[in-house]
Amino acid sequence: MATQKAMGKGQLIDRLSAQVGSRSLAVSILKKRGHLKEDGKTLTESGKKRNAMTAEERAKDRASKATGKPASSFSYNASTNRTKSLNKAKKK
Repeated sequence: MATQKAMGKGQLIDRLSAQVGSRSLAVSILKKRGHLKEDGKTLTESGKKRNAMTAEERAKDRASKATGKPASSFSYNASTNRTKSLNKAKKK
């Protein structure tokens, strides 16, 4: 998988480019999210924070924001770039 090559810190644009198949599309997406300034080269403050995270940290952060749970309550699958809750309640 191409996205397995850009998993570390400082690879936000490269990883998204690999995921969507185009650097220009990745730049457009990051501009819309507010992570890149309009010049398409300069990271915003929020972009710098995201860029300083690994792919795992970003995935856990997304899950944390979506659920309100702490990022530490999720496990990460690098193959799928998805998280799974560690504290699922068992159904009776």
